[in-house]
Order: sequence, then structure tokens, then C-alpha cells
Amino acid sequence: MTITPRKLNLFSLFKLPSAWLCGVRVKSIDNEQCTVSVTHKWINQNPFNSMFWAVQGMAAELSTGALVVGYIEDSKKKISMLVAQNNATFTKKATGRITFQCTDGPLIKEGIQRAIATGEGQTVWMRSVGKNCEGIEVSQFNFEWTIKVKQSKV
Repeated sequence: MTITPRKLNLFSLFKLPSAWLCGVRVKSIDNEQCTVSVTHKWINQNPFNSMFWAVQGMAAELSTGALVVGYIEDSKKKISMLVAQNNATFTKKATGRITFQCTDGPLIKEGIQRAIATGEGQTVWMRSVGKNCEGIEVSQFNFEWTIKVKQSKV
């Protein structure tokens, strides 16, 4: 994969400033998985002294979306991407450093290959699991990514 955590974090500074300000950072990415972390702070808290659900969502979405972007870049094709649906489950208060990991790289790779081969739009559900410092799951997010090869204008 040609993208790096540094490139993704620089991208978020300029294109996703609310995620950047809240402390969302890509820690690692490869062909299989992407790991993003965020630390509970004053700027990203809710009234219950835990991390606001939307901040968790930004980190979770970035862990899936970075894999999509990476495979699109590697394909050398012009491909559009969009989240069509998402859902989440929260199981514990999110305090301290929360790490979101998506291990669905092979799923999006297959989806992009199908989109290129068929010329038809594809959808791929990707999951990101958020865990605290003790390794206890605090939330789980699922994103339905739609991908479509852009038609060249004649």
C-alpha cells in the first residue's frame, strides 16, 4: 500500500480538521488493516465525562476509509467512494486512549477489483472495533462503503 500514516495524518489536518483537532490519528496501515487512535480529552468529551460518540465515529470511519483510499490509489483508476449507511454499538464508557482497528482490507480490495472488472458500483461493509488501553471493547462501528469506477468523458 502506497499511503502511510504520515500522509493520512497530514491529509486529516487539511481536509478533516475537526478530526485532527479532536486528536484522531492514524497509527498504522497495511494491506490488511488500519489502526487509528484518539485520546479522551476536554475537546472531545460528552457531558458524562467520556468520549463523544461522534469522535469515536470519526476515528472508526477513518480506519475503514483509509483502507478504501489506499486500494483506490493502488488501482490507478478514478473511483468514487461514499458511505451509504453505518451503525454502531457502544458497550463501555470511552475514556483514556481508544484504538480503532479495521481488518477488512481484503474485502475492500475484492470490491474494488469487482468494480473495475464489471464497471458496476459495488458495496462493501467494513467493521472497526474500538478498544481501550486494557483491550476492552468500548464500541463497534460498521460502514457500508459504495465504490464506483468513474466513467471517462469523451
